[in-house]
Amino acid sequence: MATLPQKLHQPPAITVDNICFSWAVDAPILKKCCLEVPRGEFWMLLGNNGSGKSTLLKLLAGLITPNSGTVAINSPFGFVFQNPDHQLVMPTVGADIAFGLVKEHLTYVEVRERVREALSAVNLLELERRPIYALSGGQKQRIAIAGALARHCEVILFDEPTALLDPDTQIELVQQVQNLVKVRGLTALWVTHRLEELDYCDGAFLLQQGKVIAQGEPQALKAKVLATESH
Repeated sequence: MATLPQKLHQPPAITVDNICFSWAVDAPILKKCCLEVPRGEFWMLLGNNGSGKSTLLKLLAGLITPNSGTVAINSPFGFVFQNPDHQLVMPTVGADIAFGLVKEHLTYVEVRERVREALSAVNLLELERRPIYALSGGQKQRIAIAGALARHCEVILFDEPTALLDPDTQIELVQQVQNLVKVRGLTALWVTHRLEELDYCDGAFLLQQGKVIAQGEPQALKAKVLATESH
C-alpha cells in the first residue's frame, strides 16, 4: 500500500488496508480498498453514488464489519451523519451534547464546561437552551460536531454533511470544519460528491468501483475529475 507523507513522521490517524466488503457474494462494494489519513489533517473522500464512500465510513465507525482487510482509527472518534435528525436525540441543544458525555461519568460542573466549550468552538454558545426543532439544518450539523468536540474526539468522520443544506450553508460548514482542524489539531475525513468542497481540504481520495484510484493534492484531483467528466 502506498504511504502518504506524515507530519513529523507520526502514524496516520486513519488506516484502511485491503478492505473488502459486500452485502452479497456477487456484488462487491469495496475491493481491496486502501487509504491513510495523516493525523491533524482534513481529507475528503470523493466518488459517484454507489462508489462505496458511505460504506467505507460505516466500516471505519465500526457500524459494519469488513469481509477481509483491516481498519484502524484513533479514538475517541465522532461520526456526523448526512441527516442530523438521525443523531440529535434530546429536546435541547445543551442536553443533547451532555447526553453524549454520560459514559464518561463526569461531574455536573465538568459536563457544563465541556458543553459550553464545545458550543463556543462552533460559534453557537448562545443556543445552549434552544430546542433542537427550532434549529436550521446548518445549526443542527454544527451541534452534531459540537457533540464530538465535547467528547474530545481526535477524529471526526463526516458522511456527506452538506447534502441537505443550501449552498451558502454548505460552504459555511466546510469552512468551519477546516478551521477546527487547524486550530484544534483534529483529523477529519469528509465524504462528498461536491467538487467545490475540495477547495477547503488538505488532501483527497477518489473512490471508484470500490477502490481508491487517485489521491493527493485536492486541486490536482479536482482537475482529474473534471477532465474525466468532460470526455
